[in-house]
Amino acid sequence: MNDFKPLAELVERSQRIGKDQSLVVFGGGNTSSKGEISDHFGRRKKILWVKGSGADMQYGIDRDYPGLYLEELLQLQDFSEMSDDLMVDYVTRALVDPTSRRPSIETLLHAFLPAKHIDHVHSDAICALTNHPHGAEAVKEALGDRFAYVNWMRPGFELSKAVGELSEYEGVVLAHHGLVVWDEDTDKCYDKTQVTVKKANDYLDSLNKRPVANFQHNDLPDEELKELLLALRGKIGKKQVLRVDTRLAPIAAREDLQEVLDAGVSSADHMMRIRPKSAVVTVGDVNTGIDKYRKDHQSYFAANKSILPAGYSSHGDDPKVILIPGVGAVTAGSNLKEAAMLADIATHTHGVAARVRDVFGQGVTIAESEIFGFDYWPLELFKLKNRPAAAQFDGSIFIVTGAGSGIGRGIALELGNRGAHVVLADIEEAGIEEVENEFKSLKFNPPLLIVGDQSKESDVIATVTKTVLHFGGLDGVILNAGIGVSDSLEDLTVEKWRRGLDINLTSAFMLTKEAMKIFRKQSMGGSLVYVASKNAFAPGAGFGGYSATKAAMLQLMRIAAIEGGKFGMRANAVNPDAVFDNSKLWAGGVREQRAAAHGVKPEELEDFYAARNILNQRVRSVDVANTIAYLLSPESSRTTGSVIAVDGGVAAAFPR
Repeated sequence: MNDFKPLAELVERSQRIGKDQSLVVFGGGNTSSKGEISDHFGRRKKILWVKGSGADMQYGIDRDYPGLYLEELLQLQDFSEMSDDLMVDYVTRALVDPTSRRPSIETLLHAFLPAKHIDHVHSDAICALTNHPHGAEAVKEALGDRFAYVNWMRPGFELSKAVGELSEYEGVVLAHHGLVVWDEDTDKCYDKTQVTVKKANDYLDSLNKRPVANFQHNDLPDEELKELLLALRGKIGKKQVLRVDTRLAPIAAREDLQEVLDAGVSSADHMMRIRPKSAVVTVGDVNTGIDKYRKDHQSYFAANKSILPAGYSSHGDDPKVILIPGVGAVTAGSNLKEAAMLADIATHTHGVAARVRDVFGQGVTIAESEIFGFDYWPLELFKLKNRPAAAQFDGSIFIVTGAGSGIGRGIALELGNRGAHVVLADIEEAGIEEVENEFKSLKFNPPLLIVGDQSKESDVIATVTKTVLHFGGLDGVILNAGIGVSDSLEDLTVEKWRRGLDINLTSAFMLTKEAMKIFRKQSMGGSLVYVASKNAFAPGAGFGGYSATKAAMLQLMRIAAIEGGKFGMRANAVNPDAVFDNSKLWAGGVREQRAAAHGVKPEELEDFYAARNILNQRVRSVDVANTIAYLLSPESSRTTGSVIAVDGGVAAAFPR
């Protein structure tokens, strides 16, 4: 006997359901299976395995489906009413393993239905079938008499009791919510979900009064889209990622767009993630639409704040989803994953509202007070409150040049570790691909890779433009790309001198210029950090070409600080010395030349540099990265035009 066969069937069935975005979106919906196991005394106990709260069915595994003692849950049917807190307490006490993932809010719904296998999905078609004045009649016409209809109820004990009393039906349609079906066989249960949703879709298609439109969408030119994103990010005024999604372009272009949006939320997923409504702006005017959204949201909060649970305050009045005729949608999140999730949910919820208007003419949404109650429902907010604390650079966007090796690699990894969205810019693709793999293995936010020569103006402009189009803005640039220029002045060729100037200085100038344009348009300040060198203050013989460029870089930094201060931009520099880990600066004979200049062997050079500094310590790329993180952070908000030495203490190179 395989006691855990029902659990295996549940995981497999749930993964199939989870892959279909027309059924579930980002963890919405839940599934269960029942079976028996032996407890620690060898007693046979009936078990309910149910999806854990916040789990994603598409990727769920065994541990995402906690087991509960079914007989303990069934005793709760004798209660006539039960608070959310008491329900959660009882359900938690029924866990087979108290350390398991928290069970779904709708656990009792699955317990009170006697069937072995149960699927609850938030189908778009089912929501469209119910989100209008005659939802019950439409369900009967579409699905027949064997499906019960339940008016909107918030998930919890009351809804579970109501559904549990309908087991003689083939399934239940929950208004503004979704579909529940069941069966004794796992495959038949899955098939019932598919067949029922298809019937709903076929019914809606048969009544669709809107002719098929030949919608033509033309993407905005990159420059116009860049300007739009910067204006939006600046208007919202928060460090967050903006994501463009064209799937909503047909809806954003509708003449009845406002009516579609007024139809409100289509499901609980929208209420929990997006709040009541989306904003609407035009390409030429973001201010009016955002101001209107904020005003409307403030009115919504004021009208309902009397039911705000103790201990909670406003989520804020900035939009998460912004519809733009001619573009589609822009979503705003603390990271790309969240922004993508919001885009998916908005595509579903507004798609449902549009479909309801096209089929039934008039939609019906959930009452505003109920939306507010769900928006601030402690039972749902529990999982949000228990998320890990925001990382230092959540929502921040930084470009790191020369990110494929050495100091640049160390900077990129440290910023990724602190939650930033990082652009890895380098002339060599292989290096930044290796860094990208490190980001993946460490589960940092996915970086943007840009291969290009930062000494070419076209590549610099492309780097900045690609960054804004991908992440929606820019908060800082770490100007790190550089090469070692080694030779005595007498032996240094003009070609080599100019190459050093191009890569170490001119590239920094061009990127400074383009970044300042972005920061000014975005109206959120910004930060430039220049990776100079100890040699800027304490040059060495045979290293004049390099030392001169780094000294000039500091002067460039100071001018940037002076000119950028009026719109809140800061510019600072770090002066590292002798950073060897994974660095290419010492390649091409530079290590050997510097060793000869100091009278030591090449393999002794690192120890030589460490021995000459005050702290007698090797300087690592992470040391430089930590200092740069400080200069990018609000902790240094009153610091600009400064130079910080990260050299272990070289007296001759003290900043002055």
